[in-house]
Amino acid sequence: MTASDKTAADPAPRMLGLLLVDGFALLSYASVIEPFRAANELARADLYRWAHISVDGRPVSASNGAMVVADAKVGAATACDMLLVFAGGDPSLFRDAATFGWLRRLASRGVAIAGVSGGPYLLARAGLLDGYRATIHWEHAAAFRDAFPDVALDTGLYVVDRKRMTCAGGTAGLDLALDLIERDHGAALAMRVGEWFIRTETRGPERPQRSSLADRFGVKDARVLRALATMEAALEEPVGREVLAGVAGVSLRHLERLFVQTLGATVQEVYRRIRLERAQQLLRATALSVTEVGAICGFASSSHFSRAFKTQFGMAPQQVRRAPSNIKTFDGHGAAMI
Repeated sequence: MTASDKTAADPAPRMLGLLLVDGFALLSYASVIEPFRAANELARADLYRWAHISVDGRPVSASNGAMVVADAKVGAATACDMLLVFAGGDPSLFRDAATFGWLRRLASRGVAIAGVSGGPYLLARAGLLDGYRATIHWEHAAAFRDAFPDVALDTGLYVVDRKRMTCAGGTAGLDLALDLIERDHGAALAMRVGEWFIRTETRGPERPQRSSLADRFGVKDARVLRALATMEAALEEPVGREVLAGVAGVSLRHLERLFVQTLGATVQEVYRRIRLERAQQLLRATALSVTEVGAICGFASSSHFSRAFKTQFGMAPQQVRRAPSNIKTFDGHGAAMI
């Protein structure tokens, strides 16, 4: 069945509700909604319609300050086939009971519900991801796992599990939208929409959110990469240098030489930088206290953590939330404002 055949057989437009929470990322929002607009244009048909919803019915501010006018507020009678929840910043701070109750009522009526960027956190808080697979932006993953240990969290771009959809945000919204367009109207239309947005390579839901270790650190040596992977996986309880050498399959002395040659720093220095980089991300993306962040990143005391952080980044951890743009990152990627 072609896209035009399927459209002719099912001409009723699919209604999308777009719940925007203050601080939502404009890129994440645009990556999702623009493909649906393009599908309408390319099919020359009213395949999708949408309405913007805010918690109180007032305009909503995006992460860059742009304002979006709401068509309705949470709790109002809203006829939609799918609701997409967009949230950014620290989604753990959103605690509006009325919104959670409204999401549960929509779910009980069979409405498909999707969370984008920080949106999956809201879905989980409402109890809508119990028994489902899900994903979330990598910056929120650690806090999400801690808050919702019973949710099966994937690390890919997006997850479609029955009537629950979750998306990491950023450009991954385009991949999710194209998947949904293909399910609704066929592969041909989805491919045309992808080409409209200069997307020449299909990215499946399982694709990783972050670049590979080799790309992020500019390293090709497999022994160094094995040690780096172990470091990133063991932040709260850092492993010893001897263990890292064993993982790399070389002597400790040789591992030190490899690190200095490829990364310009000792094993201990690189490990500390990785832990501090993660701490910076947590400070920017969560409301965890400085003490909690330090513990998660393997520092025995908050004073030790604060000293190391200031030495590395030139400011105290408490200052990050006031001036995050001044932070220099170790691997060149830093914490994304998603």
